[in-house]
Formats: sequence, C-alpha cells, structure tokens
Amino acid sequence: EVQLVESGGGLVQPGGSLRLSCTASGFTFDDYAIGWSRQAPGKEREGISTISPNDGHTYYEHSVKGRFTISSDNAKKTVYLQMNSLNSEDTAVYYCGANPLLGYGLGWLTLVGMKYWGKGILVTVSA
Repeated sequence: EVQLVESGGGLVQPGGSLRLSCTASGFTFDDYAIGWSRQAPGKEREGISTISPNDGHTYYEHSVKGRFTISSDNAKKTVYLQMNSLNSEDTAVYYCGANPLLGYGLGWLTLVGMKYWGKGILVTVSA
C-alpha cells in the first residue's frame, strides 16, 4: 500500500522559513516522481515542485522558484521542501504526491497532479 506522510508544518512569521518532510512507503522510491502541491483557502490546488529521486532532477513553478528547494534522501525514502522567504500567500495545506515516472516530464506531473497523495499538512504564514 502506497503511503505518504507529511510533517513539519505549522505557524511561521512572514519572511521566515520552514521545512516540510514527506516520508514514503509501499513502493520503489527510485521509480517514482515525488512532488508537492498546495491548496490555499478558497483557491484551487496547485502543483509547486517535483523531484525525480533517482537522478535528482527537479522542477519548480514560478510562484516558488528561488524561494523553495526540493530534495530527497533516498536512504530514508523522504523528500523535503525547504521554504524560505515565506509570505501570507504561501499559507495553504501542503500535500505530498507520488507518481510512477514512466517517462513523464516533471513539469507535466507538477501541473496535472500525482496518482497518490498524502493527507496534507497546514502551513500558516502570519505575524
């Protein structure tokens, strides 16, 4: 059974940083793309970043590029999302997703979404 468990969310002040973790189980980690999406209050869910753990390739949406960094620890089957320079528009529920690579582009997977999703974790940016 595929399982994705997010952790590391919470309340952070504007300009601050936070690191989210996504721990995966139930599938061959190297064969999948792992990504993050988020859903802000009253808005549609948007994909923001994806990584291919087997080769380290990454993709970022414009809204987070230069502020967020996605990385993976393959031994721990964990993907991280380091979020810096946070602002109120980053307030959202953040979801970790996984999809078999199967030749799909990371940008395309970020846009259309993943086959499997975690339950999500709340990040609130507020003074």
